[in-house]
Amino acid sequence: MTRNSVISRRPVTVAMLWVLGALLGCGDKAKPASDKAAEPNAAQPAAAKLTLGGYTTPREAYAAILPAFKAAWAKPNNRELEVNESYLGSGAQARAIVGGFEADVAALSLEPDIEVIRKAGLINHAWKQGPNSGIVTRSIVVIGVREGNPKQIKDWDDLAKPGIEVLTPNVRTSGGARWNIAAIWGAAMRGKTKAKANDPAAATKLLGAILKNVKNMDPGARESLLQFERGVGDAIITYENEILVGKQKGQKYEYVIPSSTILIENPVAVVDRYTDKHGTRDVADAFVKYLGTAEAQRIYVKHGLRPVLDEVAKETASTFPTPADLFTIRDIGDWSGTQKTLFDPDSGYDDALASVRGAK
Repeated sequence: MTRNSVISRRPVTVAMLWVLGALLGCGDKAKPASDKAAEPNAAQPAAAKLTLGGYTTPREAYAAILPAFKAAWAKPNNRELEVNESYLGSGAQARAIVGGFEADVAALSLEPDIEVIRKAGLINHAWKQGPNSGIVTRSIVVIGVREGNPKQIKDWDDLAKPGIEVLTPNVRTSGGARWNIAAIWGAAMRGKTKAKANDPAAATKLLGAILKNVKNMDPGARESLLQFERGVGDAIITYENEILVGKQKGQKYEYVIPSSTILIENPVAVVDRYTDKHGTRDVADAFVKYLGTAEAQRIYVKHGLRPVLDEVAKETASTFPTPADLFTIRDIGDWSGTQKTLFDPDSGYDDALASVRGAK
């Protein structure tokens, strides 16, 4: 190698080192000071998940309640919340949960359907020991009629008149149907119909006469209402809130409060087996607690449901008419007694159906 060749390479090497150093120096100055949030692969908390298994009637209420709860829960927990929803007739939903639909929370029409889930071993806490004994909403059983009430239906006995077409759901799938039957039976037993008071045979006879006029027995209260909206039937036995929601949507039907009717009480419970499996206990408990807050109760009211929270009940007292004789399931023997009297095989309801079919 010649001296000239060594000299000729040196300037090039030094220049390259100088440029490389300058570039590295610029890179250090441009890089943000240890900011993990700026890293593209920084871990973000996964969204929490909740599955709600509900009965069909209050789905519009939950469409408003769930976004409000998600917003209230996400901020302090610094996580998003995803909610999966399913709506069926209350009895059908209870059986679905027992059969493997992994709902974290069951929001059903009546206590016996929650008890079906508990007796299957999926609920292991005392769900009725919470505020309001696990009840989050109330309603009453009413008679929906056509605009102007052309058939002049005013009370339970009118539904037994010849030529009146009635809608009520199937008691084997619908919680609403069982409330309807309990309302008729209780009114008869209390002496508020033409049936002799405290006479099970007379109450069964009235029930049979009404069932004889039933046009359709749909799986749930919502399906019955949709049939009524399509023009089927002269009257529908249903939840007050179903009629109110329909009227909010522009339907022209009306409703009649019978002289004696039952207070509907709708329960909610965390399903322990599934929340433990999913790791969703905290969010499920928070959701059930939220349903009892003034915010949630006011949303229920907007969708025709009567509140359980005293302060909201006082605020909205003028929203809901007071029935002449309002009784509870406890006035006719609680759900355990009513199940045996009315809904067990070969009890009051089956006897009433048999009388319609001429089997007895």
